[in-house]
Amino acid sequence: MKKKIAIIGAGIAGLTLANLIKKLTEHEFMVYEREESLSLEEGYGIQLATNSIKILNQINFNKIHKEKIFHPKTIDFYNIQNKKICDLNLSKFNSPGVKYTTLQRSTLIEFLKEDIYTQHLRFGKKIKEVSELKDKVLIKFDDNTNDLVDFVVAADGIFSNTRTFFEMKKVEPRFKKAIAARVILNSKSELDINEENISLMLGSNSHIVLYPINKKKELNVVCIIRCKKYEPDKIKQLFQEMVLKQNPKLKNIFENEIKTWPLYFTSKIIPSSNKKVFYIGDAFNGFLPTLAQGAGQSIESAFEIFNLLKNDKLDKDNNYFEIRSKRAKIIRSRSNFNFFAFHFSSKIMQNIRNLLLKLLVKRKFFVKRYLGKVYNN
Repeated sequence: MKKKIAIIGAGIAGLTLANLIKKLTEHEFMVYEREESLSLEEGYGIQLATNSIKILNQINFNKIHKEKIFHPKTIDFYNIQNKKICDLNLSKFNSPGVKYTTLQRSTLIEFLKEDIYTQHLRFGKKIKEVSELKDKVLIKFDDNTNDLVDFVVAADGIFSNTRTFFEMKKVEPRFKKAIAARVILNSKSELDINEENISLMLGSNSHIVLYPINKKKELNVVCIIRCKKYEPDKIKQLFQEMVLKQNPKLKNIFENEIKTWPLYFTSKIIPSSNKKVFYIGDAFNGFLPTLAQGAGQSIESAFEIFNLLKNDKLDKDNNYFEIRSKRAKIIRSRSNFNFFAFHFSSKIMQNIRNLLLKLLVKRKFFVKRYLGKVYNN
C-alpha cells in the first residue's frame, strides 16, 4: 500500500532516503528543511567507506563525475612531528565499482538534490505543532501550512528539533571537551606526506587528518584538539599552545581562515516513543569523527528505513531500533577508542601505541575485525 512520508531535514541522511524512495518505490514523500537553502559550503570534506558507497550506487552515485571525487588507497600514520609510523592498506576493502571515496560534502549534496529539488524539497519549514489524526501524523509548520502523513522520519541532526515535539524523555548531546578545526589546502602542504593518501598525524592531546577531496588534489585538513571549553576568540592561542609547539612547521597550514566547532556526541540511544516516527543520521546518534563514519552512518540508517518501507514493515514487524542501535554501538565504541588512542600526552604511551600500530596494521585478522566489520556491513 502506498504510504506518505515526511522527511525532516535536508542533510545527507534525509536526502539519501528521499532519493531511495523516489528512484526505487512508488511511495509519496516530501523533504522539509527549516533553513532557507541547502548548505553547500565548498570546503567541508567527508570520507565514505565501502559500506556507504554500495548504498549510494543504488541511486547512481557510480555515475558521478570522476574529477569530483578521490579514491585514497592508504592511511599513513605519522607522529605530530611528521615522522612516519606505519601505513594501512584501505584498498583491500574495495571491490569493482565500490571503493573508499573522499569528496566535498557539497559534491554529495549536489548529487543527492538533483532529482528531488523542485518537486520534493521545501525550505523555511519549522515545525510548530504535531498531533495524531486517524492513525496518521499531522504536522503543522509555522508558516501556516501542514501535512498529513503516515510516517515522519527525522533527519535534522544531533540537536534534532523534531525530537522535542515527539519525545517526553530527552537526552541532550554532550560536549566531548574537544574542538575541531578545518582548513582547505589548494596547494602543496609542505609536509613530507603522500597527498594521494589519508594522512593521520598523532600528537599530544591533538591529532590532524589530511586527505584529498577531488582530482585537483585539494586537501581537506581537520585538527581535533582536547580542551575544556569552546572559546572561539581564543582559537589562535589554543593552536599555538596545543599544536604549533609540537611542530612549528604546521603554522603554514593553519595560517589561513580556520573554521572551528565544538565536538558533541550522543551518550545514550533512546527509542522513538511514537511508532510513526523514526530518527536517522545524527538525529538517531551523533558520533565522534575519529572513525570517519558520520556520513556513512547517515547513509546506512536511511537505507535501513528505506528497506523497511519498501517491504511494508515500518508499521509492523519493525526492528529498526534494535538493528540501528547494535550498529551504532559498534561505530561508537571504535570512534571513542580512536579518540582515546590518538591523543596520548605521555611519551611512553605514545611509543607503546605506535609500536602496537606497527604490529596491528599488518595483522589481517585484527584489521578485518576492527575495520572490516565497519566497512563491509
